[in-house]
Amino acid sequence: MPPSSGTSDTPRPSRPGWEPRDPTLSAPPPPAPKPRRAGRVRRVLRTLLGLSLLGVLLLAGAFAAGYLLVEIPPANAAAVAQSNVYLYRDGSPIARDGEVNRENVRLDQVPLGVRQAVLAAEDRDFHTSHAVDPKAMVRATWNTVTGKGRQSGSTITQQYVKNYYLGQEQTLTRKAKEFFIAIKLGREKTEEEILQGYLNTSYFGRNAYGIQAAARAYYGKDVEQLDTAQGAYLASLLKAPSAYDVTTHPENRAKAVARWNYVLDGMVTEGWLGHAERAAARFPLPQTARPATGLSGQRGYLVQAVEEYLTGHDVIDEKTLAGGGYRITTTLERAQQETLVQAVEDRVISRLDPARDPSDRYVRVGAAAVDPATGKVLAMYGGIDYTQQYVNNATRRDYQVGSTFKPFVFTAAVQSGAQTQYGMPITPYTLYDGTNRRPVEGWSGSPYDPANEDDASYGEIAVGEATDLSVNAVYAQMAVDVGPAHVRRTAVALGLPGSTPDLTASPSIALGPATASVLDMASAYATLAAHGRHGTYTLVEGVTKGGETVDLPSRPARQAVTREAADTTTSILRSVVEAGTGTAAQAAGRPAAGKTGTAEDDRAAWFAGYTPELATVVALMGQDPESGRQESLYGALGLPRINGGGAPAQIWAQFTREALAGTPPRAFDLRLMPGAEVMPPVPPMPDGPDGPGSPDRPDRPDEPVGPVGEENQDPYPTGEAGPGAAVSRSPLPARSSPRQ
Repeated sequence: MPPSSGTSDTPRPSRPGWEPRDPTLSAPPPPAPKPRRAGRVRRVLRTLLGLSLLGVLLLAGAFAAGYLLVEIPPANAAAVAQSNVYLYRDGSPIARDGEVNRENVRLDQVPLGVRQAVLAAEDRDFHTSHAVDPKAMVRATWNTVTGKGRQSGSTITQQYVKNYYLGQEQTLTRKAKEFFIAIKLGREKTEEEILQGYLNTSYFGRNAYGIQAAARAYYGKDVEQLDTAQGAYLASLLKAPSAYDVTTHPENRAKAVARWNYVLDGMVTEGWLGHAERAAARFPLPQTARPATGLSGQRGYLVQAVEEYLTGHDVIDEKTLAGGGYRITTTLERAQQETLVQAVEDRVISRLDPARDPSDRYVRVGAAAVDPATGKVLAMYGGIDYTQQYVNNATRRDYQVGSTFKPFVFTAAVQSGAQTQYGMPITPYTLYDGTNRRPVEGWSGSPYDPANEDDASYGEIAVGEATDLSVNAVYAQMAVDVGPAHVRRTAVALGLPGSTPDLTASPSIALGPATASVLDMASAYATLAAHGRHGTYTLVEGVTKGGETVDLPSRPARQAVTREAADTTTSILRSVVEAGTGTAAQAAGRPAAGKTGTAEDDRAAWFAGYTPELATVVALMGQDPESGRQESLYGALGLPRINGGGAPAQIWAQFTREALAGTPPRAFDLRLMPGAEVMPPVPPMPDGPDGPGSPDRPDRPDEPVGPVGEENQDPYPTGEAGPGAAVSRSPLPARSSPRQ
C-alpha cells in the first residue's frame, strides 16, 4: 500500500512526447494569435469603395447642379468695350485710349488657311474633341491655386465663352462658369458658329477686336485678302498680342518668328499645309501701327508704357485691360513731363533740318527720369509723335548702351573687393594699361583686344581718369579682373532686367553691347544715386474700376550693392562731369554725376546722370524711318559726330536745371571705399617677364559677387560715418584739357 504522504524517489513514467522541463528556464510564451489580416483588408476596401461611390455621387450632383444653375449670360462688358482713362499724378488727364476697333465677319469670309492657322495655334483638336478639356482645366486650376501663373490649355469653345460671356480674370469661380457654359454652348451651337464667334471676339492687339480688325490693323487689307503666312502671324498674336507685335517691340522679333513657325509647323502636322508650301513661306512683316489721333504727341507713348507696366507686372491681364473701364493714375509729374519735352525740342528737334543733311531724318530721342528715393518714373520722352513714330524710344531694347555700362563694372569691382592681375585692390587710383588694342589678360576664352575711341593710347592711367576718358582697354581688363559673371549680376542687381539682350558674361560686357532701354538705365543709375538701395521702378500710382481699387504689386526696396560700392562709383562719375566727357552737364548748375556712351558705329549716343534728387538718362538713336534699320548718326545736327557729351548731356542739363528749379542744390553725401579718400602712392605697373603678358589667370565666373541682394544691409545708417566717409567731392584732380 503506497504511503499517504511524503515523496517517492521512484521517477514517474513519462508520457509520449513529454519531456521534463528544465527548472532553470522560464516558461515559454503562449503562441501569438493569428492576425485577421484578410478581414482588415476587406474592411479597408469596403471603406474606400464607399468613399469613391460617395465622391462620384457628389461630383455627379455638383455637375448636375452646376449645369442646371449656370445659364448662358448676355455678352460681357469686354464684348462692348469701354475706354481707359490715364491721369498724371495730380489727377489731370493724359489721354483716353480710344474707341474699340471691331468689325464682325462671317466665317465663310475668312480664308480656310487662316482658320486652320488659328486652330493650329490655339486648339488643333477643335473638330474632334469636346467643348471642354477637363485635363487642361484641372491643370489651369492647380496653377491658379498654387500661384504658378497662367496656363490656359482651354479649348476654343472655352476661350470664346471667356471672351464674349465672362472675362479674363483668373479665378476658380470664373473657370467653373466657363466649364458649364462651354458645355451648354457646345450642345446649342454648331462648330462653325462657335469658331465664327471666337474669331470675331478675340483680341489681337493694336486695339483690334476680331480677325477683320486685325487684318486691317496689321496688313491694311480685308480678311478675305489674307494669305496663310499672314494668317499664321495673326494667329500667333493671340497668345501675347503686344509682345509679338514686331513693329512695336523689334527686340522680340525672334520670339514672334518662332511662334509663327510653330503655327505653320502645326498646320503641316495636321495635314492642313503641304511641305512645299511650308518651305516657301516667308515671315510676313506687318505694317507700322497707326494709332488713334487722340494719342498724338507724347500721350500715346505714355499710355503704351503704362499698359506694358500693368500687363508685364501681372496687375491686369492684357485682354481685360483692353476691355476698358479703368481709371489709371500714373506717377508722372505733369510739370516735369512738359519740361522734358521742351528740353528735347530746344536741344534737338528744333535743330533738325533733313533738307540740309539727310542724316537728320534718322534722329530719334528717348529719355526717362526717375526719383531715386522712390523709384517712381516722373517724366518720359518716347519720340517726336506717337501717331508718326510708333515705337517708344524710352522703353525699346534694341540699341547698345555703350560706355554708360562702364560704371557697373567699377561698382562690381568695389562690391566684390576685386584685385588686378598683379594683386592690387581696384580703387579710383589703381593704374591700368590703357594702350589701344591691348589684349586682355586672364581670360580663358577667345583673344580680346578692344580698340579705344579714335584708337588713342594712354599708357599707364588711373581708373578714375580712364572713366573720365572712357578708355575701353582699361575697362575690358577690369571686367576680367572682377569676373564678367560678377559684373553681369551686379548690373542686374542695380536694375537692368536679367533678360536684357546681349548682357553676356564676357570681357566685352564692359563696353556696353547690351541693349537695355533708356528706362532700364535710368532705374539702374537711380540705384547708384540712392547709395545702392534699389526700388523697382513704377509708372502707376493707383488703378480703379467701377469704384473698386485694383491691387498693385509691392515694391520693397533692397540694398542692391553696398553703400561704399555705390558711393565710390558716384565719386568717379562726378569727375566725368567735372573734368571728363560729360562737362556739358555742368549747365544744370548743381552737383551731378554721370557717364557718356556711344554705341557701335555711332548708332546711338547716351548720357546717364543724376543729382541726389533725380536720375535721368537721355539717348539719341539713329533709325531709318522707312526701313526701320539702325543707322549711324554721322552728320546729324550739322555735326561730324554725335556723342553723349553733346546733345544728350545738353538735354539732361536743361531738364535737370528746370525740373529742380526752386529747390536748393544738395551735395552728395558719399561714403567711399578704403583707399579712395586720398591719393595714395601707386607703384608702377610690373614690367618685363612678370609684367604684362604674365601667365593667364582664369576668369572666376563661379565666385560670389559679394553681398548683392536683400540680405546686404547698409552697415552705416544715414548720419553715421563709415570707413572712408567723405562729403560731396571727387577723389580725382581736374584735368586741364578735358576731351569732349
